[in-house]
Amino acid sequence: MSNASQPLRAGVVGAGVFGGYHAGKYAGDARTEFIGVFDPVRDRARAIARQYGAIAFTSLNAMIEEADIITVASPALFHHDAAHRALAAGRHVLVEKPICATVEEGRELLELAQKYGRVLQVGHQERFVFAAMGLFGTLPPARTLSARRMGTPSPRNLDVSVTLDLMIHDIDLVLALAGSAPSKVEAGMRAERGGLADHIVARLEFPGGQVAELESSRVAADRDRVMTIEFEGGAVLDVDFIRKRFENGAGLPLDPGFADVPMAKDSLGASVQNFVSRVLDPAHVSPAADGQAGVLALETALAIDAAAGSLSRM
Repeated sequence: MSNASQPLRAGVVGAGVFGGYHAGKYAGDARTEFIGVFDPVRDRARAIARQYGAIAFTSLNAMIEEADIITVASPALFHHDAAHRALAAGRHVLVEKPICATVEEGRELLELAQKYGRVLQVGHQERFVFAAMGLFGTLPPARTLSARRMGTPSPRNLDVSVTLDLMIHDIDLVLALAGSAPSKVEAGMRAERGGLADHIVARLEFPGGQVAELESSRVAADRDRVMTIEFEGGAVLDVDFIRKRFENGAGLPLDPGFADVPMAKDSLGASVQNFVSRVLDPAHVSPAADGQAGVLALETALAIDAAAGSLSRM
């Protein structure tokens, strides 16, 4: 394991698009040394390793043995196995969303992280966009929220529902604002592949009276990502996340130039930096989304799928 004077040795599980992103962030951070990547698809692992002068490990356990910190960016069905092995070996773990495939698996990871005193963080990086806007600042409580996240057809992440693929971003943001799990979940869906929802609409009610209406699709004709938040007192905020702008007629104390704030321009990079900072200084750095937040987002997403009659995974 590294000592305080040496860079943290970082390994990445998964050589897909997000695995490549995480590798690049570690390679570009002076506090970390990107040592390599593991993926059963050897050609993809070798390509990332060559790009950064690292190792394409042939064994996950071998990479964990050499690393101090691990990113798990493999398909969701494999998150638990890789994160469990890393935590049990005493490594700190950043796992992409969703934290696991089941709530039971997520809770097991929480217990391991607590047992060994290790950081377990989840890649809900959209929180950094909210933070750049000022939505986690001193504002009136949110009363209602509607969000629409529409994506066009893609071959990626078809092993899980659109709820776990896309909507989970907005689920996490709603939970962060509401500060609790929903007390009531209603949902409907359209499935085009084997019982997994490709288009889903959900309504969440919270103990504090907040209501959220969410819609996500991965079979839409065009990309769209908007959100409307109504606050106590009547202030309304309309956000267009693709164009990175908002309408703030009530003059809430928000930053209209949030699109140029580094954490909003590169939210994944901000997530990785936050994770590294948390590992290096856990007493003074709060995680953007810790393991508990990841489990709550997963639990809510699975409840939405169940209410809609959708499978959550193949």
